[in-house]
Amino acid sequence: MSKLIGRFLREERGVTAIEYALIAGLIALAIVASLNNVKTSIVTVFTNIVTSLTP
Repeated sequence: MSKLIGRFLREERGVTAIEYALIAGLIALAIVASLNNVKTSIVTVFTNIVTSLTP
């Protein structure tokens, strides 16, 4: 049993996968947060265009 626990504690492949998953999650969160700001800017630009084209 102690051999199994020792091998489990030395194993690093799972830790690396978890680290990559956390990094990917943080990047996805940053993208989603920035898309909200981009959406607001795009809506503002098109609203200004429509306002200037309306007689």
